Amino acid sequence: MLKVGIVGTGGISSAHLKGWENIPEARLVAACDIRPEKVDPVGEKYGCHVYYDLDEMLQREQLDVLDICLPTYLHADTAVKAIKRGIHVLTEKPVSLHREDVARVYGAAREQGVRVMVAQVLRFWPEYERLQRAFDSGEFGRLLSGNMTRLGNTPKWSWDGWMRDPARSGLVPFDLHIHDLDFMIHAFGVPQQITCDRAGNERQDYLSVTYRYADFFIRAEAAWYDCTYTFTATYRFQFERAVMEYKDGKLTIYHQDGRAEPFAQDEDAPENGINLPKSNAYYNEIRYFTDCVLAGRDCDRVRPEELEAVLDTIAKL
Repeated sequence: MLKVGIVGTGGISSAHLKGWENIPEARLVAACDIRPEKVDPVGEKYGCHVYYDLDEMLQREQLDVLDICLPTYLHADTAVKAIKRGIHVLTEKPVSLHREDVARVYGAAREQGVRVMVAQVLRFWPEYERLQRAFDSGEFGRLLSGNMTRLGNTPKWSWDGWMRDPARSGLVPFDLHIHDLDFMIHAFGVPQQITCDRAGNERQDYLSVTYRYADFFIRAEAAWYDCTYTFTATYRFQFERAVMEYKDGKLTIYHQDGRAEPFAQDEDAPENGINLPKSNAYYNEIRYFTDCVLAGRDCDRVRPEELEAVLDTIAKL
């Protein structure tokens, strides 16, 4: 039984916790956050030990896995701290705002012989996996164009306002756009040309990017709007013989012969506790990470060279 600790119990942690609930080979034994009002309910719900200091948790608990759901600027240092204690690490995206931290984190994991994975969840999202299969198989012919959006409102709720601090969060490129960019580089490779437009002020941030490949292009937009804009994530990809469109949490494949094929929804998919459609994606990534830990193999679905390529690309925006 893997003993799991989680550090950071705000925001995205709810999706991670629901994923761990469904892993029979693992048990949450400890949770840590500097805010008692956030971590105490986790201890009550899961019957785990509660800490307000990470060093104390790492000293007192014999953890096999640390799940890091802290603010972005704390990911790399926290990962290395746990890894040096021989603890396997799953960390929320991105691993860092700085390219050199990818090698630092993965290098420490190799030295200690433990597994580390950055939770780039779109790689495990069923509707995005289906898109990648269509591209890899060529079942609809060549890819001609793509469009991806990820839009929401400025996160004024974040602890200490860290998400609105460029030095700590990297703003929209690292918080929102990185999801779509990571999937692009994972599925299609590194783009050959990039054109970016960006607009905003101290209250909002918007970017529109065109990524050009050898024989297709992808336009992507991401934003924090300074209003009550409902979060939305969509894609639309044009192949020679079909259009794949994901919107309102549903994927439809529009075939050349006139058929509109709905992608089979998983009716058993759990609620993830955040403002996203029901999905097994968070469970899927945690299940994959757990399997790698148990088998003693690297988490090759999220490779460090791809993470470096994503950060290199963001640096050009």
